[in-house]
Amino acid sequence: MATPTAAALAHTRRVCSLYKKSLRNLESWYDRRHIFRYHATIMRARFDQHKTENDPAKVAQLVADAEKELFEKQHYQPKKFPMSPGGVAFEREVIPPDWVLDYWHPLEKAHFPEYFARREKRKQEYIVWWEKQYGKSSASDSSHH
Repeated sequence: MATPTAAALAHTRRVCSLYKKSLRNLESWYDRRHIFRYHATIMRARFDQHKTENDPAKVAQLVADAEKELFEKQHYQPKKFPMSPGGVAFEREVIPPDWVLDYWHPLEKAHFPEYFARREKRKQEYIVWWEKQYGKSSASDSSHH
């Protein structure tokens, strides 16, 4: 069994990507599922009609024409998944910085004694490493708190 060449693999991925983009575009145009499925079936038939084409020049022209058609028929406001780039909730999850834990109340810290004991030990190890790497800070530099 022969392995596909890089060009054939790139073409296959390009066609699959084009098909998926076309489906997403149809999904944006048709909000009723049965209407969307009807148009998706017609589009799939158009892709299957040329799947046995072997002439590289014709295949390249077919793909270029399909990409042009997709561009011309793209939805003016395409659907986006909320957590995807461009979605309404993209990068909304705020990951709090580590120093926030320093401001926990002692009663809150008492719920996780092993964690905070290990954290304090690692903070001291980091201070030792910092002073070894960069030297001890002067008294005038410690006025930031």
